[in-house]
Order: sequence, then C-alpha cells, then structure tokens
Amino acid sequence: MSALGELRTLKGQQSTDKRDTKVAYLFLLPWFAGLFLITIGPMAASLYLAFTDYNLIQPPEWAGLDNFQRMLTDDRLHNSLKVTFLYVFISVPLQLALALALAVLLDRGLRGLPLYRSIYYLPSLLGASVAIAVLWRQIFGTQGLVNQILALVGIDGRGWISDPSTALGTIIILNVWTFGAPMVIFLAGLRQIPRMYYEAASTEGAGRWRQFRSVTLPLLTPIIFFNLVLQLIHAFQSFTQAFVVSGGTGGPSDSTMFYTLYLYQSGFQNFDMGYASALAWLLVIIIGVFTAINFYASKLWVFYDD
Repeated sequence: MSALGELRTLKGQQSTDKRDTKVAYLFLLPWFAGLFLITIGPMAASLYLAFTDYNLIQPPEWAGLDNFQRMLTDDRLHNSLKVTFLYVFISVPLQLALALALAVLLDRGLRGLPLYRSIYYLPSLLGASVAIAVLWRQIFGTQGLVNQILALVGIDGRGWISDPSTALGTIIILNVWTFGAPMVIFLAGLRQIPRMYYEAASTEGAGRWRQFRSVTLPLLTPIIFFNLVLQLIHAFQSFTQAFVVSGGTGGPSDSTMFYTLYLYQSGFQNFDMGYASALAWLLVIIIGVFTAINFYASKLWVFYDD
C-alpha cells in the first residue's frame, strides 16, 4: 500500500513539473518570438542578401561573391575602415583610463558620492542620443562655445567639425566624455577588493602609487577586460555621433566616415542593400576577430585570484 502511495505521489510530482514547464515556456514565448523574428530571422535574411544584387525595389538576384570582391577595390570602404580603427583604438583606451581614474578618486569615500556617481554617469545615458550629438556640433562649430572661449584669450578658432584634421577628434572627445558606464563598473570592482591587501602593502612600506600598481591593477584586471570588450564592440558600432555631427555626409574629405555610416549610405541612400548586407557581415567578422583576440590575450594579463 505504501509503494502504491509513493507511486501516486511520484506521478503527481511529474504532472506538476510538466505543468510548471509549460507555464515557463509560455512566459518565455515573447522572448523566443523576439529572438527569431527580430534577431535570427533578419540575420539569416541579411546573410542571403549579402550574396545578391538587391536595390530594395526589384527582387534580389543571386550574385555570388561579387559583393565581397567589390570590397577589395572600394576606396571609400578602405577609408571608412581606417577612420573607424583610429576612432576605436584612440577613444576606447582614453575612455577607460579616464573612467578608471575617476573611479579610483570616488572610491576614496567622498561626501555626496551618490550625487557624483549620478552626474558622471549621465553622459553615458545621453552620449549616443541625437540631442547630444547636435549639441556637440554647436559646441565645436565655427561660432561655437570652444571658439568663444578661445577668443577670450585672443586665439582665433577654427571650424573644428569642418576641418578634416580635427573633425574626427571632436567625435573621439564625445566618446571619451561618455565614460560613466565603465566608471560605475570600475567603482563596483574597486569596492570588491579586500582592504587587507592594502594594509599588508602599507605595512611593507608601499605608497599609494605602488599600491595601485601592485594591488589595485592586478585585482581589477577582470573588470578592465570586461569593460574593454564591451567598449570595443560599442565603438565599432558607433553611428549616431558620426551621422549627426557630419550631417550624414561623412564629414570633410570623409574624415568622419565611420564604417557604420558608410554601411547606412550604401543600403539606404544608394539602395544597394546587397552590398550593405555584405558590409554588415564584414563588420560582424571584424568585431568577432577582435573579441577573440582579446579573449586569447587575456590569458597573459588578466589575473583571477582563484
């Protein structure tokens, strides 16, 4: 009799588990719908279009590797890659360095820390917005705030955005200015470092700079690596700043022609969606390669205390 009761209990539990599983899938259904309809579906379509000649009006025609062969002789594409690489390899290290410096400063227990943290984080929320990009264009314009300040000390300014030698620099400054997100992550990482390490280093006579190099940086390398990967991917995908600041043209002499901006022009201005799809997949490959390099190189410099 007891065995029969246990069997009934087991069947009841199995029935409850099946019902809970169905309920769980029901709640996950919107996520699965978004995954297939918004992510996987468009990615599969763009992969197909990358091998076609498609102008958004006529049906796509199979073109094989023509779009990828065209990339080898596309001078504007090569220039956009150069501009994007300069932007990424200059702005990301500067942004992370500034974010880490401010995180270390705020970690010292300043009065009103939540207020400072919110103020410094605010640019990260607004930096990629159209409004901030328009404001940036006004600040660095011929009659902008920068030139007005320079005029006070007798220096004649220039059109920082209209000058090919400085246009990219203004957008780099804008990206560096949005240091709030990595700063908050750095600050959280600093709070997790045990104080006993600093006490031991201080006992051995290490000053603040030596403590920073020998204690803070090694224990913070996982956070640095995390921020580096995220900001690198984000920088490669930058579009709004370049589009608004340059007016969608790529700036003087294509000096701010980011890769994403050239992709947009190819697909939605020149209606060459097949080529634009191929460009999109090239960007996926570039980001994937640099991410893989970062993960491989992390074995050489990222320290995990376990």
